[in-house]
Amino acid sequence: MLDTIAENQPDRRPAILVCVYETADPLWNALDGDTDWTPPGARLRPLGPGEPADLAGRITGELDHADCRAVLLVGRTRKSDGFRVQMRAENRALTGGKKLSRTGPSLARATAPVAEMVRALIDAGLTADATSDSEEDVGSYLLYRVLTALPDDVDAPAVGLLRAPSTLNEAQLRLGIQTATTAMARHLSPLPRARLS
Repeated sequence: MLDTIAENQPDRRPAILVCVYETADPLWNALDGDTDWTPPGARLRPLGPGEPADLAGRITGELDHADCRAVLLVGRTRKSDGFRVQMRAENRALTGGKKLSRTGPSLARATAPVAEMVRALIDAGLTADATSDSEEDVGSYLLYRVLTALPDDVDAPAVGLLRAPSTLNEAQLRLGIQTATTAMARHLSPLPRARLS
C-alpha cells in the first residue's frame, strides 16, 4: 500500500550538480543519455558544456540554492589512462600563466570525499587515482573558481573534479560518472525541514 502522506511531503533529497564542461565531448552524452538514472538519496542536476566564466557563474548560482549540496565537475585528463580525482586547484588564469585572483589563495582544496570516490571507482572495476597535480585547463579553472566562492562554513557543499581518459568507451564513461556521483551522494544528509520552506 502506498504511503500517500509521505508522497505529498517535500522532496528532502539534496541536489548534486554534475557539470561536463568541455564542448563536443562524449562525456556529455554519457551523462545526458541516461535520463532515468539518479544517485541514491540525491537529485541529479546535469549542467552541459559552456563558456568557462559563464559556467562558473551558473555553478555558483546553483550553490546559492540551499538544496544544492554538491558539485561534480567532469572533464578529461591528458596525464593518465585511468580516472583521476583532482584534489586541488591552483590560482591560475586560463591563459598567460597569470593569477586568476590577486587576493585569492594560491590553491584551493576540493571538499569532495576524494578517497571514497577513488575507492568506489576501483571497486567498480575502473582504474582510478587521486592527484594533487592540477592540469592547466578549464577544469582546474572551474574548480578554483567554485571552491573560492564557497562560504567559509562547516556546512560547505562538496565540490570535486573527476577527470576521465580519452581511451574509454561511453559505457565506461557513464559508469565512472555514476560511480563518482554516487560516492559523493553517500556523504550528503537529507535537507533539514527549515530549508524546504
